[in-house]
Amino acid sequence: MTQPAHIIAFAGSLRSDSWNKQLVNAAARSAESAGARVTVLDLADYPLPMFDETLEDQAPSAALNDLRALFSSANGLLIASPEYNGSIAPVLKNTLDWLSRSAKDESYQPAYGQFSVGIMAASPGGLGGIRGLSHLRDVLTNVGSLVVPAQVAVPASYEAFDENGQIVNAALSDRVDALVNQVLSHAHV
Repeated sequence: MTQPAHIIAFAGSLRSDSWNKQLVNAAARSAESAGARVTVLDLADYPLPMFDETLEDQAPSAALNDLRALFSSANGLLIASPEYNGSIAPVLKNTLDWLSRSAKDESYQPAYGQFSVGIMAASPGGLGGIRGLSHLRDVLTNVGSLVVPAQVAVPASYEAFDENGQIVNAALSDRVDALVNQVLSHAHV
């Protein structure tokens, strides 16, 4: 019997009422419905200092150790990133950078090569965060992940979700499901 894929889903936003958190939660529900085991993270629960090679010589924080353990056990990622000045959010880039580095004691090796990744963005603007997605795709590809071709950019995000965080547009929901299905079809278990 095949083991279900383990997918980590998170938004590159710290804001509690973030549209990107609503989007990634919708994708996580879709992945669970398709049979995946999904861990939804809130990066606010894993505070990391700004990446600095000098800090690597110190003992890693509990947050970094926890993230390393989770990422080591995953087969895929679902990431929703806000667009900041045409690029990805600093907290997301910082997290990805920390997880791209081996532990000094070799207890952790970056796991990006084992991931299939789906990327999404939600923005109140007309482009839906698409400019930041190209940067996110570049970063993830450069560290060895397979970023699936489908991506989701949600413009006018203030009208895309209901009061319960559910996607209100069937076409958008179908696009999220298609992205999730691509990630799951490429996830190596």
